[in-house]
Amino acid sequence: MYRKEVIDVISKEEEMEKIKNEILNCKKCPLHLSRTNAVPGEGSINSLIMFIGEAPGRNEDVEGRPFVGAAGKLLTSLLEDIGLDRKEVYITNVIKCRPPNNRDPTQLEIKTCSPYLDRQILLIRPKIIVTLGRHSTKYLLEKNGITFTSILRIHGASFNLRLDTFNFLMIPTLHPAAALYNPKLINILKNDFNKIKNKLEEITGQREKVGLEKFF
Repeated sequence: MYRKEVIDVISKEEEMEKIKNEILNCKKCPLHLSRTNAVPGEGSINSLIMFIGEAPGRNEDVEGRPFVGAAGKLLTSLLEDIGLDRKEVYITNVIKCRPPNNRDPTQLEIKTCSPYLDRQILLIRPKIIVTLGRHSTKYLLEKNGITFTSILRIHGASFNLRLDTFNFLMIPTLHPAAALYNPKLINILKNDFNKIKNKLEEITGQREKVGLEKFF
């Protein structure tokens, strides 16, 4: 039994490494021509929770890591406020390469790149997916036949969604960058993260700090 569990963990790590290498060498759309680095994602592949943004920005493109700029610092702070270390969660984007001048990703780019995200979700199998901003929210909702309206209308709500045969809870919230442009939105983010904390506590049965990996 112990041996089988070890083999399963090793296989999971090997599969994530395979996905990562495919992303780093991807040339499926023109974004590879202008990128410095592709940004596959990072964090625990055994986490109960996964955070999905829209696309890398300038800092992420330089470092090859998600959410390392000002928005990333805010995300880290929001996580710490609810008792989470960002190493305990998995963080990625719908689009793995930076669009020029930080423009919005196109529908074609999302269609081309999103199979990588799908594979990451199905490998990690998180209980909760938190979508950061409209693009990741719209992608997962429409994949389930639900029309996306506005992130300000549905932020903090809970959606029971499915990817293939895998079921998960999605909680949409604003992209942290939105609160940097408009500081009045920070309270919305903080309230949504408290809702995320409550959902995690429901799942784990813990009322203290949520140590995610111990539940596997």
